[in-house]
Amino acid sequence: MFMAKLREAVICFKAGRVTLPYPAAPHDPEPGFRGKITIDPDLCFGCGGCANVCPAGVIFLHDAEQHARILELHWSRCTYCGRCAEVCPEDAIALTQMFETATDRAEDMVISLKVFMGPCQRCGRCFLPPTVLDQMDVAGFHEAGGGRP
Repeated sequence: MFMAKLREAVICFKAGRVTLPYPAAPHDPEPGFRGKITIDPDLCFGCGGCANVCPAGVIFLHDAEQHARILELHWSRCTYCGRCAEVCPEDAIALTQMFETATDRAEDMVISLKVFMGPCQRCGRCFLPPTVLDQMDVAGFHEAGGGRP
């Protein structure tokens, strides 16, 4: 029993240091690391796709007025899954390399963004952006009559 433990200790000491000296020395994450969420306010048009797919319920939408929508990200609950960035049609949401996000203030954990909603020129009401299916090119589909053109 003692010899097995001694053999195991020798193997561990031969391996050398296998951990990073992170707190004492800076550490850059690997490419593809999913860190803190950022939103580009110039690209976001408030479609709400990110709020629909977020499994942790991090993103909330509030219609502040007729032509404005507020996006709130309570990223203290974020699991950094990246679904919000995947479904954003304008690539307004990105996951950064930032991982040191500790704070003692709760308001630091909320990102708030006011987005202008484009109103219809005729009726003045805001409209939802077209879905991915509405944006598909219809070329190549056959007529309902059944025959090929």
